[in-house]
Order: sequence, then structure tokens, then C-alpha cells
Amino acid sequence: MSQGSATRYPLVLVPGMLGFVRLVLYPYWFGIISALRRGGATVFAVQVSPLNSSEVRGEQLLARIEEILRETGAEKVNLIGHSQGSLTARYAAAKRPDRVASVTSVAGPNHGSELADYLEKHYPEDSFRGRVLSVLLRWVGALMSLLETGYRGPKLPVDIPASHQALTSKGVALFNQRYPQGLPETWGGQGPEVVNGVRYYSWSGTLQPGKTDRGGNLFDGTNRSCRLFARTFVRETGHCDGMVGRYSSHLGTVIGDEYPLDHFDIVNQSLGLVGKGADPVRLFVEHAARLKAAGV
Repeated sequence: MSQGSATRYPLVLVPGMLGFVRLVLYPYWFGIISALRRGGATVFAVQVSPLNSSEVRGEQLLARIEEILRETGAEKVNLIGHSQGSLTARYAAAKRPDRVASVTSVAGPNHGSELADYLEKHYPEDSFRGRVLSVLLRWVGALMSLLETGYRGPKLPVDIPASHQALTSKGVALFNQRYPQGLPETWGGQGPEVVNGVRYYSWSGTLQPGKTDRGGNLFDGTNRSCRLFARTFVRETGHCDGMVGRYSSHLGTVIGDEYPLDHFDIVNQSLGLVGKGADPVRLFVEHAARLKAAGV
């Protein structure tokens, strides 16, 4: 068996908003965990509050990290966060750099999401439309909790307004003031790879609304949703994955920011029905080898 993915420290996968470990038989990280384990990696998919602030989720992640360290005997972990999971991972690393060897942001809104900004403007919390949206999110969250079969811990708190604000440009700007580790100094640039002993990396994808989508698939319904969401983008029009802009995703060393993958395909959701030439699983396997080469 190849040991190319056998990193020094365990890999901990952190989901985004409305994230889960497994819904009935369907995993959040479809095909990714098994591929990493085949390469020799020790991998944990963790659950944090599906709807809450990045700080609350980060505290939950810190508690889970301590459990993983006790279970494995490892000194540190490598965090890989998707979407809001990247902010969650950044918080944990900023608070306990002694427990975290690396943070990898996969399609993370490290400078906010223009989709969240659009919803804040057109669906304010105190409006009728805002209240309807909040109810829908609460129902979706409740349904997912019922279907969740990969998590058996205590019930996790839900705070929908905090969850939304955590993803707006304004909310992330406040977050970044407190936890700036790995952020680029210039828009579209790269950040430092190592801060306080923690390595920082990122990658993301893009799609082109209104054109043949390089990451699309006729049977991939979430890709159609992402193309619809992409219409809300102004600053990064034509350079987003439907939920996060290309440059907004940058953190630390940017491995790539234009992979032909939408916001869900980048973690191989929709049962791996990604477009021709797109291989999100390979990105994770290659990154494990990168972390191994870096000694973490």
C-alpha cells in the first residue's frame, strides 16, 4: 500500500455551514476520506454546529482536537476546512497554535462571501423575507440533524443570525482583525505560509455563469444552484464558485484558485458527479503528500 498520504499528524476535516459527517449513508467528504486512508493517512471528519458563528464552532473544534490527540497520542493535527470550516479551523489555530500543525482552506470565505452580503441586503433579519429564510434554514438544519448518522455527540447549539453574519464581508473583516494569521497583505495575493509555527494553505474553484460551466454536470443539481448564486457577485463576477470569490478564498500559500469546481464539487459532493477533467479527490491526496513532505 502506498504511504503517500501518511502525514506525521492526523488530518481533521471540518465542514462548512450546514455541514455534517454523514447523512444516512451519504458522507460530506464523498470518496475523500477513503482515498486518504488508502494512502496511509489517519483521518477524522468532525461535526461542529451547522449554523453558528465561526468562534462558537471553533471552540467546539478545539474540544474535538483534544479528544483526537488523546485518542491517537499525536501532538498536533492538520486541519482542512471547507467553506466556513476554514474560518473555524483558523480560529482553532489562532487560539492553540501548539495543537495545530497546519490549516488548509478549501473554498473558504476568508474575506467574506458576496452571496452572504446579498442576502443581508435583500433579506434583512427583521424583514418578512428574512424571517422566512431563517425558518427555512432552521427546518433544513432540523431535518439534517434527524438524518445525521455520523455524529453521536450532544446536541449542538444553533444561531442562524450569527451564522449568517459570520460569512458576510463585514463579519469576516471583524474576524480577520482578531485572527489575521495566514491572510494576504494585498487583495489577490498570497499570505505567509508559516505563522506561529502553523502552516497555511488554500485552494478553490471557479465557474462562469451564463456559459458552459467547466465544472458542471447534467446530473449535478448543486452546480445549477451555484450558477444561480453566482449572479449575486459584483466584485468577483465570473470569478467565483457560486458562494465564494476566487480572491476571497486566498489564505497562506495558494495552491490553486481556478479549479473547474463549484462550491460543492470541490469536496466531491453530489456523489462525485463533477465535470469532465475535474478531480477534487486528487487535490486532497496530493495535499496530504505536500503536508507529509513539509514534515507535518
